[in-house]
Amino acid sequence: MKTVIIGSGNVATILGESIVAAGHSILQVVARNEIRGADLARSLGCPYTHRFADMETAAELYIVALSDTALGALGRHLTLPGRLVVHTAGATPADTLLPVTERFGVLYPLQSLRAYIRPFPPFPLLVDAADADDRSALEAFAQTLSGQVRQADDTTRLKLHLAATLVNNFTNYLYTLAADYCRQEALDFSILLPLIRETADRLGRNAPGDVQTGPAVRGDRNTIARHMDLIDNYQEIKELYALFTNLIERHYGHERA
Repeated sequence: MKTVIIGSGNVATILGESIVAAGHSILQVVARNEIRGADLARSLGCPYTHRFADMETAAELYIVALSDTALGALGRHLTLPGRLVVHTAGATPADTLLPVTERFGVLYPLQSLRAYIRPFPPFPLLVDAADADDRSALEAFAQTLSGQVRQADDTTRLKLHLAATLVNNFTNYLYTLAADYCRQEALDFSILLPLIRETADRLGRNAPGDVQTGPAVRGDRNTIARHMDLIDNYQEIKELYALFTNLIERHYGHERA
């Protein structure tokens, strides 16, 4: 499929390289950031422009990998009537692109993507389109890029985006706090990496609720109290520890009398 990439960030880079690797043609990269845009186009072996007025109009698919804010304003700068245009955002409705074209859709990679992390991780792709034929074509295209492709409307995609925020963004913040704590206490954070990996890996074999461990699920009040004493000077960790402990105790039936 002949495509145009609009954007030059992490998602644009990873989708662009995946598209080339799958044997599709990228006709052009369009991006306001001239340095990143030109670099991406060079790596993909295609022309570059920073002007919508100079956009290639012969593509079969236009992939808009921009921020949610930029997506909302795109229709003031670009119209592509009759062309299939998709955005890559999880929490933005598909019809945000309606001012651009009546053939709008979504190609959302459900993954935390960073262009500098190689090799790229596998990423499921969630697809949707206003037209049924476009939806089928987009799904077939997505299947050349990912081994896990699903159709997902706006509501489904938003719910999965929320779930992704819980398991990725919030979890990574806990890693950040733990790493800060280890550094300040002269501990080696890397010794926790096998535990982190095992916690994630076991979810491929078990439901999360079946493999919960720790003092809260056991109702081990003595250990909880000793932990709380240790983090008395770490306010953020203390607040989260108390909150998570209370919620886990409630969930597993160990509420305090």
